Amino acid sequence: MVNEVVHNDLVEKVRDMLPDDVEISDLADLFKMFGDTTRMKIMYVLLESEMCVCDIAEILQMTQSAISHQLRILKSSKLISSRREGKSVIYFLADDHVRSIVNQGMNHISE
Repeated sequence: MVNEVVHNDLVEKVRDMLPDDVEISDLADLFKMFGDTTRMKIMYVLLESEMCVCDIAEILQMTQSAISHQLRILKSSKLISSRREGKSVIYFLADDHVRSIVNQGMNHISE
């Protein structure tokens, strides 16, 4: 029989540092956004340049409707933002955190 010793001090210390279930759920939902190939392509495109939906659709060889659908999801998740320029809406990564996540992910898979 293996003698299992629980290190109560360590267990309590780490347990006290854990985010609550709502925060963990929100974090899981964030990473789900990165689990879709089309959304990752869009974020990678926006990593390179701000663009309108028609330019993104042309680069990815997809319909504007399909791109718009994914842009709405990304925008509701606060990963991208937009601004109006005349009749066009220009999309861009929401902040440097998103840029960092995409870059770190690419660095990780490139190792």
